[in-house]
Amino acid sequence: MPLSTRLLAAGAASLALAGAMIIAPSPASAAAEVPAASAFAPARTSAAERRRVDAVATPKLRWYSCYGWGECATAKVPLDYDRPHGKQVSLALLRVKARDQKHRIGSLFVNPGGPGGSGVTMALAAPYFLSNALLDRFDVVGMDPRGVNFSDQVSCFPDAARQSPAMTTLGMGFPWGAGQERAFVKAAGQEARGCSTTGRELAGSMSTAEVARDMDVMRRAVGDSKLTYLGFSYGTALGQYYANMFPDRFRAIAVDGVINPQAWVGTAATAGQIQDDRLRSADGAWKALAELLRRCGVAGKANCAFSDSPMRRFRVLAERLKRKPLTVGGDTVTYADFIGMVLSALYAPDAGAEVTGLAAELYQLTTPGYTPGKTQLSQAAERIGRLRQARAFPYDNSFDAYAAVMCTDGRHPASGASWANAAARADKRATYFGRAWAWASVQCARDNWTVHDEDAYTGPFTKHTRYPVLIVGSFWDPATNYADAVKSSRLLPNSRLLSSDNWGHTAYGTSACATAYTDRYLLYRSLPAAGTTCVGDQQPFRTPLSAQTVKSADAFDLGTASVAEIAAHGLPASGAAKVLPPVR
Repeated sequence: MPLSTRLLAAGAASLALAGAMIIAPSPASAAAEVPAASAFAPARTSAAERRRVDAVATPKLRWYSCYGWGECATAKVPLDYDRPHGKQVSLALLRVKARDQKHRIGSLFVNPGGPGGSGVTMALAAPYFLSNALLDRFDVVGMDPRGVNFSDQVSCFPDAARQSPAMTTLGMGFPWGAGQERAFVKAAGQEARGCSTTGRELAGSMSTAEVARDMDVMRRAVGDSKLTYLGFSYGTALGQYYANMFPDRFRAIAVDGVINPQAWVGTAATAGQIQDDRLRSADGAWKALAELLRRCGVAGKANCAFSDSPMRRFRVLAERLKRKPLTVGGDTVTYADFIGMVLSALYAPDAGAEVTGLAAELYQLTTPGYTPGKTQLSQAAERIGRLRQARAFPYDNSFDAYAAVMCTDGRHPASGASWANAAARADKRATYFGRAWAWASVQCARDNWTVHDEDAYTGPFTKHTRYPVLIVGSFWDPATNYADAVKSSRLLPNSRLLSSDNWGHTAYGTSACATAYTDRYLLYRSLPAAGTTCVGDQQPFRTPLSAQTVKSADAFDLGTASVAEIAAHGLPASGAAKVLPPVR
């Protein structure tokens, strides 16, 4: 399921300084570090794609001031690029202009992932999370993909009243037990049939390939001869699609929190697998949790509240919640809720404190005979509310958009009835998280999802691009498994893998090292040395519990905030802050 981001307004000055210190080479000297094209002739955009996108006249963007420091515009593009003069779809864009227009390099397109995440919202938030060097030299441009947010929206139900029953069931996160599984499959089928009928026209034109084509047209519209792009999470799939579909039309593409596009789409041999059996996001989440619990045990009680046999107690807590949900402050916490909250907490750099703090509180509250005090109940309710908000299920079109892209892009099993056994097998492979990730794609079962995009791109993802692509993978990423970054770097011949041991989902903004290398590449196309591994700024259980502070009240959720709320929040006093882009 798509999980939203949290904007962390802290640590800005040190991040910007670290980036500036490493981005010292001049453009001329740094450019020399870009590998030559070698013996391979760089691939070119295919004749078919040239016919599609070049037949579209360059839109004239009429920018106007919006949300304080942004500029907004809309553009029309073909619903079907095989019919460039046929029905059109409207795209929304927002840019934050470069602060140093005299030395401006061009536009930096950004995408936060999802699928269904808002590029407009992310661009507006650029002063919070991008480094000063990028803000100085690039116009930061966010495009809401077709079907999403301020662009023409896909709607799979006629109205919210008919959408609500299905969303209420799907909002449990994942089912536990045969009864819930049957209800979940039924609700997913309603979603799929709605997208294949009511939402058919736009849902059938929302493949990642169509968004890549839109981005190529918008590249022209902003006046750039080559694309510069920074994509996170599912946005890394979009970046890799563009690199393979338009291998000679970009100057720099950096992808962080990487999805292996071949696994995203599937092959004839893997078509019967649920998507996460190919992507293994659940494996990444389980690896991260197991390592956190191991480190917690080593850290001891002074540094970790859950340090006494943490792996065993976590298992006991999970079994307790399977048998009986917990009620805290009027909020019921099921087993699925608990795993969803843990997964949400694993997205943040402070995953260690969040996961073990939550587990310690719930373990105590579920212990037979234990009577909590009012203060403890209040604190537990606050923590649960914060984590539940990060995975709240909105009653809007966000799930429609998520499903329309994922189901149209990839190959999926024939029957929704097959998911229960597949999810149980996944849970054995990736404890706790196998079911959570497996059930995220059940709406894509072919017995219900019947709309397709005949122009979806299914590969190859092995084009030798004219310029190199930077691929950033984090060892402990709970959503985009580090193994996917490795595989993607092997697929794309002219690419460089940058590894990081930071905690949370994606590395930019959580590792000064990874941030600086990414900035340097985007500015100068200068790559880190092969085999470079960065160290995350925040490592778990390094600070005694007595010295830990409560999370800043200034933090808010970028994934659920509107652009107006971000604008009202105000800019940071100086520099850039940290942001965690959302999962696919």
